[in-house]
This record gives sequence, structure tokens and C-alpha cells, in this order.
Amino acid sequence: MASGQLSAETSADLAAQFEMVRRAPSPLLAGVVTDLIGFRELVSVYSRQTEAASLTVPLVISFGEPFAIGLSRTPGDNDRFASFASGLHAGPVVIDSFGRSCCVQVNFTPLGARRFFGMPMSALADRMVPFDELLGASGHRLRERLGEQTNWHARLDIAECFIIERLTKAASVSAEVGWALEKIIASGGRSRIAPIAAEIGWSRKHLATRFADQVGVGPKAIARIVRFNRAASLSKLASRAGWADLAAECGYADQAHLVREFRELAGATPTELRLG
Repeated sequence: MASGQLSAETSADLAAQFEMVRRAPSPLLAGVVTDLIGFRELVSVYSRQTEAASLTVPLVISFGEPFAIGLSRTPGDNDRFASFASGLHAGPVVIDSFGRSCCVQVNFTPLGARRFFGMPMSALADRMVPFDELLGASGHRLRERLGEQTNWHARLDIAECFIIERLTKAASVSAEVGWALEKIIASGGRSRIAPIAAEIGWSRKHLATRFADQVGVGPKAIARIVRFNRAASLSKLASRAGWADLAAECGYADQAHLVREFRELAGATPTELRLG
């Protein structure tokens, strides 16, 4: 969803089109879930949005019409997804909605998703995976319970309790991978991978293998996404200097490199993304 200042007229128009409840998770889910969302469209109008690459692993549980979703491309007639999860993807996600969607969305961190789903995150990377394939009978019962409720906060409470209970039986994630991931994020994606692996006592190849299992993609891809998101965030500041200065500040070789990365990870130029 677009962020920033909205006019009263625009806010009223949006409020008439959909309802959305977003809240932070329980402290018990710190580092596992970033937020929980209830969303329902109120008007049968087609819309399209494009989400840039991020470190979010969404789980969507639907009670309405499916979305059409394409990874780094326009979705086709066979790209309909209702309840699903999707791992990390180093590219834009194009989402078409047809005005009748209704769903709960839980946004996981990569390592939180690894614990919750209990499977290698490489199996979800660059894919849309149907909900039933991931959670089976317990997921089916969860969806039924959520569908019986009409209050969004009650629905989010149920989803949150389900996650907390499932985590009590979940295996822990690698402390080394967690440390390396935090190192990359803290550096804004500028940390070199070889020294990180060496500090852990692993080879770069072993670090990449463990990242594929625990995170879904390798550390270089994570650094690329983190670097892009920092640049995209900084680009929205009104006091920013030129694109060449931003490129240098964020660790890109030059302005052309910055523009290429924005196109590949967001499907838009820096100017288009800032104005969007």
C-alpha cells in the first residue's frame, strides 16, 4: 500500500474501497512476525500494485476471491492464488486484485518463517506455495476458525495464538546464520560476505548453503535486497542530493548501477519509485 500524506478526499476514497486492520504482534513473536493484517475490499474494482523486493515472507489466508500474482512479470490467467505463502524473491511482485478479496496476512521474518513452516526456506523462495501444501489439516482447521469470525481483531488473535502454539514445537534456527543476517542488515547490505563467513569459521560455500536452508536465498542476494531497500528509503527524503551521491552512499558502483538495481528489484526507476 502507498504510504505518506493523503488528502482528506483521497483518504475518504480509499476508505470506501477497502477496510484494513494492521497491528504489531505479541512480544512472544518478536523476531518471528513483523505485523498481522486483516484486509477486505468493499468495491468490485480491478486494481494493480507492485511490491518491491523485501525481507518479508507473507502468509495469506483468504476468505474471498484469489489474487493474480506474478513474480517479476505481469500475472496471467493461471496465476491465481487465494491462500498461500511466498518466500523471498529478488524482484518485484505484481499483484492484481478484482475487488472481492478478503484475507488475513501474517508477515514473517525469514528466520521466523523457517521456524513456523519447519521446512527449508529454499522451497518457498521465488514461489507461491498453496496454504494446504504447507500446513495440511491444521491449516485447514485454522482457516475454518478464521472464516467463522467476522471481527478482525478476533481473527488476528486466533492467527497469533496458532503461530505461538506451533512455535512451541518448532526447532530453533542457526545462531550463526542469525548473526550473519543481522550483520548484513546492520551494514545496509555493504558487508563483504567472505569476512562474515570467516568470522563464523565457515567457508563462503557453507554459509550460502545454510542461508538457502534457513533464509531461502544466499547472503549476497540478501545484501542486495537490504542495500536496495536502504537506497529506496533514503531516496524519499526531501533533502536528498543527486542520484550519484545516493549511489555512492549506499555502496553502488555508480548511478547507472543504482538505476539497474531499482529496475530489477522494484520494476521501476528511482524517480518512478519515489513518486509512486
